[in-house]
Amino acid sequence: MIYSILTEGFIYAIMVLGVFMSYRVLNFCDMTVDGAFPMGGCILAVSLSMGIPPVIALTFAFLGGVFAGLFTSLIYTKLRIPDLLAGILTMTMLYSVNLRIMGNRANLSFLKIKTPFTQITEFFEEKSFLPPELGILLFVLIFIIFLLVVLNLFYHTDLGIAMGALGANPQMIISQGVNPQIVRAIGVCLGDGLASLAGAFASMYSGFADVGSGTGIIVSGLASLMIGEFIIRSNRIELQTLRVIIGSIIYRGIMYFGRSYGHVVGLESNDLKFITGVLIIICLIISNGRKKKC
Repeated sequence: MIYSILTEGFIYAIMVLGVFMSYRVLNFCDMTVDGAFPMGGCILAVSLSMGIPPVIALTFAFLGGVFAGLFTSLIYTKLRIPDLLAGILTMTMLYSVNLRIMGNRANLSFLKIKTPFTQITEFFEEKSFLPPELGILLFVLIFIIFLLVVLNLFYHTDLGIAMGALGANPQMIISQGVNPQIVRAIGVCLGDGLASLAGAFASMYSGFADVGSGTGIIVSGLASLMIGEFIIRSNRIELQTLRVIIGSIIYRGIMYFGRSYGHVVGLESNDLKFITGVLIIICLIISNGRKKKC
């Protein structure tokens, strides 16, 4: 149980880090995540089935999300379409794109495809007394630590600082001679790239890639983000990225217990989306209450 919660928490935290970059750092409402997330799984599945090495396949998955974010940024800046609508349009079109990537198949199983997760499982089953689930957890943990270090360093660069300033005060960025369109586009591309990368990891963990796996994923990302903000309040970027991970783990834990023990109080798996919405509403109410007290 604990292995599953932690592994899912770390995997989906990659997506929430992308949501954090768009929604919190840039103050950009990006719905592209719902289409970029399954795109990563689709690209990974097709790439691995063609014999492409896993590292390159994961890179392709990340770049797929980057191009999706770039498209959203272009129609937002060049066509002057509002950010919310731009993301919805891209998300809608990505469903057809993902079907094309998968050869017009709705899903593709990894049963006959070697992935890093299956290799880790086989290694632990043959040469270790530890459970294979622990091996996958350690692999994902090492990756998320590496990603956190890279992102924290990035947010301390001139570009990262410019992104934060753009989200807080766009006019200040313009007065400094920085092109806000380029800075915003880079942030949105990176955020959707992380969402796509998370989709690739999630598809490996679940054992299949599905074009519908991104439905409502942005809502779960926002719920995880707000739970983390409720747990830790800080302006330090290192703590802000850390609370994203904590929020993702807590949210996945809530969903796990909801699936496993929800029947005790009459809940079904179909009610999980409702629970997510309630969590977001509660976090917003508490957050607004704190602001009024301040």
